[in-house]
Amino acid sequence: MTLAWIGLGANLGDAAATVGAAIAALDGLPGTRLRQASRLYATPAWGNEDQPPFVNAVASVETTLPADELLQAMLALERGFGRVRDPAVHWGPRALDLDLLLYGAQVLDHPGLQVPHPYMHERAFVLVPLAEIAPDLAIPGHGRVQDAVMRVDACGIAPIG
Repeated sequence: MTLAWIGLGANLGDAAATVGAAIAALDGLPGTRLRQASRLYATPAWGNEDQPPFVNAVASVETTLPADELLQAMLALERGFGRVRDPAVHWGPRALDLDLLLYGAQVLDHPGLQVPHPYMHERAFVLVPLAEIAPDLAIPGHGRVQDAVMRVDACGIAPIG
């Protein structure tokens, strides 16, 4: 079993319900068991700021799936929640976004898959929920989560409920 960390986000429809349901659905992926999840966080839009705010969370799963297969299962889950990927729209609104942040302590650079996620150490909407549940987790090449979160601007990020 490998411990993997997944970032979740949505800003279309009932985003909080979608992210909550997606967290539960991770437990149903083949060979995969949900281990823990952060609270949901309201976060400002990032990249393309002319869109609704997001709901974000982070979850950890134990999985027997290789990283590439886990990613494919995550993409299928996104599609099941209505995600349509448009290569012409970068950082746009989405029904659900799932990012494979970490896969054990592995560093992978495959076509379509980079682990650790190449920007996770720069994104408060990932680091704040991750720091809630795994502050001492190491991000290969970037140190501990609790140190990385101190280097980003977390203004406007707040737990929901």
